[in-house]
Amino acid sequence: MIRIENLSKSFTLHNQGGAVIPVMADAALEVAPGECVGLVGQSGAGKSTLMRMVYGNYLAAGGSIRVGALDVARAAPREIIALRRDTLGYVSQFLRVVPRVSTLDVVAEPLLALGRPAGAARARAAGLLSRLNIPERLWQLSPTTFSGGEQQRVNIARGFAHDYPALLLDEPTASLDATNREVVLSLIEEARARGAAILGIFHDEAARARVCDRLVDVTGFTPRAAA
Repeated sequence: MIRIENLSKSFTLHNQGGAVIPVMADAALEVAPGECVGLVGQSGAGKSTLMRMVYGNYLAAGGSIRVGALDVARAAPREIIALRRDTLGYVSQFLRVVPRVSTLDVVAEPLLALGRPAGAARARAAGLLSRLNIPERLWQLSPTTFSGGEQQRVNIARGFAHDYPALLLDEPTASLDATNREVVLSLIEEARARGAAILGIFHDEAARARVCDRLVDVTGFTPRAAA
């Protein structure tokens, strides 16, 4: 479902004379349907960079990133937008939403974008918010006013609202209490059981051991000149 081959990435420092810094070379990995693969490696090794390239936030310098039939490395913006709507979900560490939109609609939005009936979309959102222990009295408020932990749980609910065939998870259990951590791990297990291909970053070693089928050390993708 996710297949990366010969992937490379560099950053150009325009404020430092246009210096080019290679950060990744010859990266390769594959995530099959129903498999969860964890990215590991020291801080700065490129875990988040790799995830952002898969999602299409960063352009690749070379190689291919196939999510289903689409090569994200060569896709047009409209193709990436469609991929994110239908196929590829992303739970980041930070919630970015339009202010004044209710929490219920923030979580329901991925389903509304797919044309699902509003009532069904909001019912699914309500179920996830309840499961993640967001009090019902907060559902009509904007999540921009919430605590960091509450925002993280809203972000997780939004990421799991649609049954994406592929999921990217960036520290989904960070800073959660034991009760909500268990809910998130159960959601990941359920997504894997229905056949989602999951690529994630898990600094929580116990969580990683529980949900990941195998690990990929991105340190091996560091260009030799930069090692």
